[in-house]
Amino acid sequence: MAEVGVLGAGTMGTGIAQIAALGGYETRLYDPDPAAAEGAAIRLGEALAKGLQHARWTELEAEEALDRVATTNEFGELAECELLIEAAPERVELKRDLFARVAAICAPDAVLATNTSSLRVADIAAGIPHPERVLGMHFFNPPALMKLVEVVATDRSSEVALAATEEVALRMGRTPIRAKDSPGFVANRLARPFALESLRMLGDGLAEAERIDRIVRLGGGFRMGPFQLIDLIGLDVNLEIARSFFDQGGEPERWRPSPIQERLVAEGKLGRKSGEGYYRYGEGVERELDPELGILAPTLDPEKLERIDPVATAVLSRLFAQIANETAFALEEGIASPADMDTAMQLGLNWPSGPLSLAEKIGAGPAVELLERLESEQGGAYAQAPLLRFAAERGETLRDTQL
Repeated sequence: MAEVGVLGAGTMGTGIAQIAALGGYETRLYDPDPAAAEGAAIRLGEALAKGLQHARWTELEAEEALDRVATTNEFGELAECELLIEAAPERVELKRDLFARVAAICAPDAVLATNTSSLRVADIAAGIPHPERVLGMHFFNPPALMKLVEVVATDRSSEVALAATEEVALRMGRTPIRAKDSPGFVANRLARPFALESLRMLGDGLAEAERIDRIVRLGGGFRMGPFQLIDLIGLDVNLEIARSFFDQGGEPERWRPSPIQERLVAEGKLGRKSGEGYYRYGEGVERELDPELGILAPTLDPEKLERIDPVATAVLSRLFAQIANETAFALEEGIASPADMDTAMQLGLNWPSGPLSLAEKIGAGPAVELLERLESEQGGAYAQAPLLRFAAERGETLRDTQL
């Protein structure tokens, strides 16, 4: 491939165009709004200049990349592109319409890739000629900095198209992983327990949001606690994501949106952007810095965790058990390989360890024992994946177990 087209000149589209150009591709950045296309060209120049200041590339590389990008609001100028990456708002009809228009002017083997993070790729591909060339190419925000790309295969995506897309991702300096066309693909799917189980622990009265966050940072090794992250994303956005997963997944109890989140959103407490969520923000509000405890995280060592908080072992045991459980469900469904799951969480969401490694911290047997007790007390949100139970019975890890 020599020429890449990007449809949509917003933050994601502009970032994707930047790394495509830096990867050596002639790049067409399309937006129907001339002002948006013009603004993207300005932002792209500024981003390349900033990267030069931080020595991310040389002056020559920045100049050549800028020369490779042509912004346009003329759809016909995409006709020669061999890979077209759609980065439009998350509406199936809009994305499908863009692909239909592209299919009418491009070669029949031009690869059509959607950057969707929440929609089924097969739904976007419906009715598009040559559906074997339609796939997902999910970048993480901001694409110029985040190194992961999920290459998402529908039941009809061809190996030729998938392999070509992975090659493009590598030339862009990204790490591609293969993902099945299922809710949330890999990273967003495996991250479900991080928020939902933390919300259940908050609802159970096990600990307050600030204490759970502190435990997860100091004992779990995560850069941000779950409630800090939800406040940053926005409670309304996080709730909408939870509802989408619940609906697309057939309403599994473990994915049920939290009533705490529902209540706070109804009260207008949306996180940082509204001044209050799980924390309050504004002048005069200070946060304590985490102490240096010399703990190598993530850990479930009770003696070490006691130095953080009396309930730290209980909090991290529940969190790791649910991460292990979700990982087991995902392995059963074949959404990705074990290695790609670990890569996804570390590169895509900056986890300290991959989910299979976190599952090994608690072990399949203790995880099942804890989940069985919680299921008897609280119900189906803690129902165990058959693969996790099988691993527990055999004394194996999820990495080594097959049903």
